[in-house]
Amino acid sequence: MQQLTPEGQNLVSELAQRHGFSTDAVTHMLFAVLHGNGSMAQFGHPEFGGGGQWMQGGMIMLGDMFNNSLKGRVDSLCNDLSGVLARQPGLLQSGSFQSQNQGGMGYQSQTAGGFQGQSSLFVPDPSVNWWPAELGSPSATGAQNNVKYAYFANARRLAVDTGGNCWVYDTLDHQIGGFSQQQGGGSSITFTSQYGTVNLASLPVVMRNG
Repeated sequence: MQQLTPEGQNLVSELAQRHGFSTDAVTHMLFAVLHGNGSMAQFGHPEFGGGGQWMQGGMIMLGDMFNNSLKGRVDSLCNDLSGVLARQPGLLQSGSFQSQNQGGMGYQSQTAGGFQGQSSLFVPDPSVNWWPAELGSPSATGAQNNVKYAYFANARRLAVDTGGNCWVYDTLDHQIGGFSQQQGGGSSITFTSQYGTVNLASLPVVMRNG
C-alpha cells in the first residue's frame, strides 16, 4: 500500500478523532475512496461492519445493514475524504483522451493507479512517477507495450519512456487528445491535436534521460 506523508498521517488522525474510528480504519477508507475516484468506495473493515460500498450522494451498504448510526458515520467520513482528495492536485480522474485507431492507445487522465503526483498526502513512488520531477503532476498518463506517456498540458510538455529511456518533448501549441502506436517500435508513435494527426518525431526534444 502507498505510504502516507506526515501530512497524510495528520489528516488520518484528525478524521479518526472527528468520526470516532481508528487510524487504521480511516487509512483503509482513504485508499478505498481514492481508488473509487473520490465518488465511491468498496471497503472491508471490522469497524465499518465488515464489507460494504459507498457512493457519493448517500447510497451506502454495510454488512451490519440495520445499523443506521454506523451508516451515517461512514457516510460522513467518506464525504470528508472525498472532499480532501478533490483538493489534491492530480489525484482524481477528470476525463479521458480517446485512442485514434484499433490497437492505438487511449490517453487517460491520471487515475487512482497513479495518484502519487504532487499530492501532499502520499509519498511519491519513483516506479510510478518515472518522469522528471520538475514537470509536476501530469494532466494524463497512459501506456502500451513498452512505451509510457505522461502529458503536461499546462507546461506544454510530453514525457515518453521507451524501455527505460525518458524523452521530454515540447508540445508547442498542440492540444493533444490521443495517441496511437503501431506495433514495432516507438518511431511510429503519432498523436492527434487541433491540427490533425501528427508524428511524435516532429516535436522538439527538450530533455533526454533527465
